[in-house]
Amino acid sequence: MILKKDHSAHAWDELDEQQLAYRTYSKEEMEALRRAKKKVFFTFSPWAVIGAQIVVTILSALCWSFFGDPIGFSLYTYSALWGGLTGVFPAALFAMRLEVAKQMKNQTPGNLLAAIVSGEFIKIALTIAMFVWVAFNYPDLKWIPLLVTYVITLKCYWLAWFWR
Repeated sequence: MILKKDHSAHAWDELDEQQLAYRTYSKEEMEALRRAKKKVFFTFSPWAVIGAQIVVTILSALCWSFFGDPIGFSLYTYSALWGGLTGVFPAALFAMRLEVAKQMKNQTPGNLLAAIVSGEFIKIALTIAMFVWVAFNYPDLKWIPLLVTYVITLKCYWLAWFWR
C-alpha cells in the first residue's frame, strides 16, 4: 500500500519554518550578528598558535640546557631548538598558504579547500624533509630532546581550544 502525501496547509507551514531556519544572510546582517554574539563568532589567528610554538620551543630549549655537560648551550639545547623549528617552520608556511588563499579575488569554498589540502601536504612533506635533513647533517644531535620539543610544539594547537 502506498501512502499519499499530505498536501494540507499544515504541511506547507512546516516547510516554510524549515526554509526560514536555513536562510541566507546578507553581509550587513552577518556583521550585526557578529557584533551581537562575539563569543559565538570568535576567530583565532594561526599566527597566535605559531607564536605560542616559538615560546614553547624557547622554554623547552632552556629546560633541556640543564642536561648538558656544561650547563648552558649544549647539544641538548640545539637538539631542542631543531625539534621546535621542525614544528614551527612548516606551520608558518601553512599559515602563509592560508593567508594567500584568503586574499584571492575569486575566493570559493573549493579554492579554500584546495589551499588547506595543499598547505597540509606542504606541511607534512616539509616536516619529513626536515627530519631526514637533520638526521643526515647532524648525526650527533640528541633525538629525545628533539622529538619531545617537536611534540610539545604540536600540542600548542590544543591550546587554541582552551584560549577560546
